[in-house]
Amino acid sequence: MLLMVRHGLTPTTGREMPEPGPGPGLSEDGRKQAEEAGQHISSWRGSLPPIGALYCSPLTRTRETAGILGKVLDLTPVERLDLVDCNAGDWAGTPLKDLVKKPEWPTVMHYPSGFRFPGGEAIRDMQARLVAAMHELVKSYPGQTVLAVSHADPIKSVLADALGVHLDLFQRIVVSPGSVSAISYGDPSPSVVLVNWTGTGSEAPKLVAQDAKTEGRR
Repeated sequence: MLLMVRHGLTPTTGREMPEPGPGPGLSEDGRKQAEEAGQHISSWRGSLPPIGALYCSPLTRTRETAGILGKVLDLTPVERLDLVDCNAGDWAGTPLKDLVKKPEWPTVMHYPSGFRFPGGEAIRDMQARLVAAMHELVKSYPGQTVLAVSHADPIKSVLADALGVHLDLFQRIVVSPGSVSAISYGDPSPSVVLVNWTGTGSEAPKLVAQDAKTEGRR
Protein backbone atom coordinates (compact mmCIF):
# COMPACT_ATOMS: atom_id res chain seq x y z
CA MET A 1 0.00 0.00 0.00
CA LEU A 2 1.25 3.47 -0.88
CA LEU A 3 -0.09 6.47 1.04
CA MET A 4 0.72 9.86 -0.46
CA VAL A 5 0.25 13.05 1.57
CA ARG A 6 0.43 16.51 0.08
CA HIS A 7 2.18 19.03 2.32
CA GLY A 8 0.02 21.43 4.34
CA LEU A 9 -0.68 25.02 3.43
CA THR A 10 2.09 27.60 3.26
CA PRO A 11 1.74 31.40 3.01
CA THR A 12 2.14 31.17 -0.79
CA THR A 13 0.15 28.02 -1.62
CA GLY A 14 -2.21 28.74 -4.51
CA ARG A 15 -0.75 32.21 -5.00
CA GLU A 16 2.50 31.63 -6.85
CA MET A 17 4.43 28.98 -8.70
CA PRO A 18 6.59 27.06 -6.18
CA GLU A 19 9.69 29.04 -5.34
CA PRO A 20 13.21 27.90 -6.20
CA GLY A 21 15.14 26.37 -3.34
CA PRO A 22 13.70 25.11 -0.05
CA GLY A 23 10.70 27.45 -0.17
CA PRO A 24 8.49 28.57 2.70
CA GLY A 25 7.50 26.56 5.74
CA LEU A 26 3.98 25.63 6.80
CA SER A 27 1.46 28.19 7.96
CA GLU A 28 -0.48 27.61 11.18
CA ASP A 29 -3.30 26.09 9.11
CA GLY A 30 -0.78 23.93 7.28
CA ARG A 31 0.58 22.51 10.53
CA LYS A 32 -2.97 21.75 11.64
CA GLN A 33 -3.63 19.95 8.33
CA ALA A 34 -0.51 17.83 8.77
CA GLU A 35 -1.54 16.93 12.32
CA GLU A 36 -5.02 15.93 11.13
CA ALA A 37 -3.57 13.82 8.30
CA GLY A 38 -1.39 12.01 10.83
CA GLN A 39 -4.37 11.36 13.10
CA HIS A 40 -6.39 9.98 10.16
CA ILE A 41 -3.59 7.63 9.13
CA SER A 42 -3.08 6.53 12.72
CA SER A 43 -6.77 5.62 12.97
CA TRP A 44 -6.49 3.46 9.82
CA ARG A 45 -3.62 1.31 11.12
CA GLY A 46 -5.93 -1.57 11.93
CA SER A 47 -6.96 -1.87 8.26
CA LEU A 48 -3.55 -1.15 6.74
CA PRO A 49 -0.48 -3.31 6.29
CA PRO A 50 2.13 -2.14 8.83
CA ILE A 51 3.74 1.17 7.90
CA GLY A 52 7.32 0.38 7.01
CA ALA A 53 8.68 3.85 6.25
CA LEU A 54 7.98 7.55 5.89
CA TYR A 55 9.62 9.47 3.03
CA CYS A 56 9.42 13.11 1.96
CA SER A 57 10.82 15.54 -0.56
CA PRO A 58 13.61 17.77 0.81
CA LEU A 59 11.67 21.04 0.51
CA THR A 60 10.77 22.84 3.72
CA ARG A 61 7.00 22.41 3.45
CA THR A 62 7.23 18.65 2.92
CA ARG A 63 9.93 18.15 5.56
CA GLU A 64 7.81 19.99 8.13
CA THR A 65 4.70 18.02 7.16
CA ALA A 66 6.61 14.74 7.39
CA GLY A 67 8.05 15.78 10.74
CA ILE A 68 4.56 16.28 12.15
CA LEU A 69 3.36 12.98 10.67
CA GLY A 70 6.41 11.26 12.09
CA LYS A 71 5.64 12.44 15.61
CA VAL A 72 2.06 11.23 15.39
CA LEU A 73 2.97 7.87 13.82
CA ASP A 74 6.31 7.33 15.60
CA LEU A 75 8.24 7.27 12.34
CA THR A 76 11.46 8.99 11.28
CA PRO A 77 11.15 10.81 7.93
CA VAL A 78 13.71 10.06 5.23
CA GLU A 79 14.31 12.65 2.51
CA ARG A 80 14.35 11.69 -1.17
CA LEU A 81 15.24 14.21 -3.84
CA ASP A 82 13.12 12.41 -6.46
CA LEU A 83 9.93 13.26 -4.54
CA VAL A 84 10.46 16.99 -5.10
CA ASP A 85 8.00 19.19 -6.99
CA CYS A 86 8.38 19.86 -10.71
CA ASN A 87 11.21 22.33 -11.36
CA ALA A 88 9.41 25.42 -12.65
CA GLY A 89 12.65 27.01 -13.86
CA ASP A 90 12.23 30.66 -14.86
CA TRP A 91 8.63 30.63 -13.66
CA ALA A 92 9.48 29.72 -10.07
CA GLY A 93 8.23 32.26 -7.56
CA THR A 94 6.01 34.06 -10.10
CA PRO A 95 2.45 34.94 -8.99
CA LEU A 96 -0.10 32.63 -10.60
CA LYS A 97 -2.24 35.61 -11.60
CA ASP A 98 0.61 36.65 -13.91
CA LEU A 99 1.32 33.16 -15.23
CA VAL A 100 -2.27 32.55 -16.35
CA LYS A 101 -1.85 35.48 -18.77
CA LYS A 102 1.06 33.80 -20.56
CA PRO A 103 0.33 32.24 -23.97
CA GLU A 104 1.90 28.98 -22.72
CA TRP A 105 -0.62 28.59 -19.88
CA PRO A 106 -3.28 26.70 -21.90
CA THR A 107 -0.57 24.18 -22.77
CA VAL A 108 0.23 23.68 -19.08
CA MET A 109 -3.42 22.97 -18.38
CA HIS A 110 -4.48 21.00 -21.46
CA TYR A 111 -1.30 19.55 -23.02
CA PRO A 112 1.09 19.14 -20.07
CA SER A 113 2.76 16.11 -21.66
CA GLY A 114 4.19 18.51 -24.27
CA PHE A 115 5.28 21.26 -21.90
CA ARG A 116 8.65 22.02 -20.35
CA PHE A 117 9.00 24.92 -17.93
CA PRO A 118 11.39 27.51 -19.42
CA GLY A 119 14.75 26.79 -17.86
CA GLY A 120 13.19 23.94 -15.88
CA GLU A 121 11.74 20.44 -16.07
CA ALA A 122 9.31 18.83 -18.50
CA ILE A 123 6.10 17.73 -16.80
CA ARG A 124 6.34 14.29 -18.44
CA ASP A 125 9.84 13.91 -16.95
CA MET A 126 8.47 14.84 -13.54
CA GLN A 127 5.84 12.11 -13.85
CA ALA A 128 8.42 9.52 -14.94
CA ARG A 129 10.61 10.48 -11.97
CA LEU A 130 7.79 10.19 -9.46
CA VAL A 131 6.31 6.97 -10.80
CA ALA A 132 9.75 5.32 -10.78
CA ALA A 133 10.38 6.51 -7.22
CA MET A 134 7.04 5.21 -5.93
CA HIS A 135 7.51 1.82 -7.59
CA GLU A 136 10.96 1.57 -6.04
CA LEU A 137 9.61 2.40 -2.58
CA VAL A 138 6.75 -0.09 -2.84
CA LYS A 139 9.09 -2.87 -3.98
CA SER A 140 11.40 -2.13 -1.05
CA TYR A 141 8.62 -2.79 1.48
CA PRO A 142 6.66 -5.85 0.29
CA GLY A 143 3.54 -6.51 2.31
CA GLN A 144 3.84 -3.15 4.07
CA THR A 145 2.56 0.40 3.74
CA VAL A 146 4.86 3.16 2.54
CA LEU A 147 4.03 6.78 3.38
CA ALA A 148 5.34 9.50 1.04
CA VAL A 149 4.95 13.26 1.50
CA SER A 150 5.17 15.20 -1.75
CA HIS A 151 3.50 17.96 -3.76
CA ALA A 152 0.27 18.41 -5.72
CA ASP A 153 1.39 17.77 -9.30
CA PRO A 154 3.74 14.90 -8.39
CA ILE A 155 0.94 13.13 -6.48
CA LYS A 156 -1.57 13.79 -9.27
CA SER A 157 0.86 12.38 -11.82
CA VAL A 158 1.28 9.15 -9.82
CA LEU A 159 -2.49 8.80 -9.40
CA ALA A 160 -2.97 9.36 -13.14
CA ASP A 161 -0.45 6.63 -13.92
CA ALA A 162 -2.14 4.18 -11.54
CA LEU A 163 -5.56 5.01 -13.02
CA GLY A 164 -4.30 4.57 -16.57
CA VAL A 165 -5.17 8.20 -17.29
CA HIS A 166 -3.11 10.12 -19.85
CA LEU A 167 -0.91 12.84 -18.40
CA ASP A 168 -2.81 15.44 -20.44
CA LEU A 169 -5.82 14.79 -18.16
CA PHE A 170 -4.02 14.77 -14.83
CA GLN A 171 -5.09 18.33 -13.99
CA ARG A 172 -8.62 16.95 -13.54
CA ILE A 173 -7.47 15.20 -10.34
CA VAL A 174 -7.75 17.28 -7.17
CA VAL A 175 -5.06 16.92 -4.49
CA SER A 176 -5.63 19.45 -1.70
CA PRO A 177 -3.09 20.61 0.90
CA GLY A 178 -2.86 18.08 3.72
CA SER A 179 -4.85 15.45 1.80
CA VAL A 180 -4.15 11.72 1.73
CA SER A 181 -4.37 9.50 -1.36
CA ALA A 182 -3.76 5.75 -1.49
CA ILE A 183 -2.79 3.19 -4.11
CA SER A 184 -2.73 -0.56 -3.56
CA TYR A 185 -0.05 -2.08 -5.77
CA GLY A 186 -1.18 -5.63 -6.46
CA ASP A 187 -1.11 -8.17 -9.24
CA PRO A 188 -1.72 -7.54 -12.09
CA SER A 189 -2.32 -3.81 -11.75
CA PRO A 190 -2.57 -1.08 -9.11
CA SER A 191 -5.87 -0.04 -7.55
CA VAL A 192 -6.51 3.54 -6.53
CA VAL A 193 -8.44 3.22 -3.27
CA LEU A 194 -8.40 6.80 -1.98
CA VAL A 195 -8.02 10.26 -3.55
CA ASN A 196 -7.79 13.65 -1.84
CA TRP A 197 -8.99 12.50 1.61
CA THR A 198 -9.18 15.38 4.07
CA GLY A 199 -11.66 13.86 6.50
CA THR A 200 -14.16 16.67 6.05
CA GLY A 201 -17.79 15.60 6.07
CA SER A 202 -17.08 11.98 5.17
CA GLU A 203 -17.02 8.59 6.84
CA ALA A 204 -13.63 6.99 7.38
CA PRO A 205 -12.52 5.22 4.18
CA LYS A 206 -12.02 1.47 3.92
CA LEU A 207 -8.53 1.07 2.51
CA VAL A 208 -9.08 -2.28 0.86
CA ALA A 209 -8.49 -2.76 -2.84
CA GLN A 210 -11.41 -4.35 -4.65
CA ASP A 211 -10.70 -7.57 -6.51
CA ALA A 212 -11.85 -6.95 -10.07
CA LYS A 213 -12.33 -10.69 -10.62
CA THR A 214 -14.82 -11.11 -7.76
CA GLU A 215 -16.38 -7.69 -7.30
CA GLY A 216 -19.68 -7.63 -9.16
CA ARG A 217 -20.83 -4.72 -11.28
CA ARG A 218 -23.14 -2.25 -9.55
